[in-house]
Amino acid sequence: MNRTGPARRPFRGRLIRSLTPAALVAVLAAGAAACGDSDTSSPGTASSTRTLSAEPTASPSPTRSERTPEEFASSVSADVERNRQKAAATLKGVEGKGNAMDDVSVNGIAVAPGEKFRSALVRVTNRSGKEAFFAVRVEFVDASGKVLDSVVLGFPDAPTDKTVSQHANSRKAAGVKSFPRIAQAERS
Repeated sequence: MNRTGPARRPFRGRLIRSLTPAALVAVLAAGAAACGDSDTSSPGTASSTRTLSAEPTASPSPTRSERTPEEFASSVSADVERNRQKAAATLKGVEGKGNAMDDVSVNGIAVAPGEKFRSALVRVTNRSGKEAFFAVRVEFVDASGKVLDSVVLGFPDAPTDKTVSQHANSRKAAGVKSFPRIAQAERS
């Protein structure tokens, strides 16, 4: 039996299938280099280079937080409440609508029947040239213009020329056809 003919092909196929991804990449890279990578391109033509790298053998394991999900939610709630209180204090000293009405927008969010709150998406775009704190008062009004609820939001460290958003939620406006509007917006 001659080992140099077709009888060797199954072995070659097994060899290729048995290569690890890293070894296969090395073989492919060596083959690409052997095909000629001389810089003899004529003007007006483009040449490209593709770099292949092997997958890492093992991904790092995620580090576990020492906080429980409940503790994390509690800390987030505490931050939101601190920002709300700072925003409320900021808006107390503001006369009129504030200095940031042009930087703030609001859209009502459709709710399903039976939901226990009314929600609006409030967006702030900081055009001031430096990070700033935004205090925003959102009013939920009915069709006659009567204010059903007022919600205050604080946007800490809003980045320049970026838009950040939060939801304003009202339980008092739930179940009533209402519309959100910006009552006050102050940048500090």
